[in-house]
Amino acid sequence: MRTESNVRSGGVDAETTIDTLKKFLRGELSAVETYGQALGKLARTEVAPQLEECKRSHEQRAEMLRQQVVRLGGEIPQSSGPWGAFAKLVEGGAKILGERAAIAALEEGEDHGLRLYRDNLSKLDARACAVVDQSLLPEQERTHRVMSALKHRAH
Repeated sequence: MRTESNVRSGGVDAETTIDTLKKFLRGELSAVETYGQALGKLARTEVAPQLEECKRSHEQRAEMLRQQVVRLGGEIPQSSGPWGAFAKLVEGGAKILGERAAIAALEEGEDHGLRLYRDNLSKLDARACAVVDQSLLPEQERTHRVMSALKHRAH
């Protein structure tokens, strides 16, 4: 039930903000898992440094999201949930097919992450929205650019 005491500035209640932050967090955890799997296959290739950098970026974003969930009194999801299972399926296929397929799968994941952040900003309270808009979304855009460049270079 939405009451005046649980509504944050901007008209978004804490529960909606927490649920949205958890969705973002599961996406970041999935990205970390997927990059880890790709690095298992591509650790000795010329793309490994960029993959490591993107993985670290997603790890940092996951930590920022954990902090926001805790700030609001929410419980932190321990796994990536269904997105992680999907990522494993996609990356498993990419491992069989090679570097180009792995990079394409990672770039597709970055596309999904961009859409997720952009489409759900309105479901956040003002403070969480500022964190996403000023920190998380620019980093998502950066890792997306890295993977898009790798994808175009590989094809």
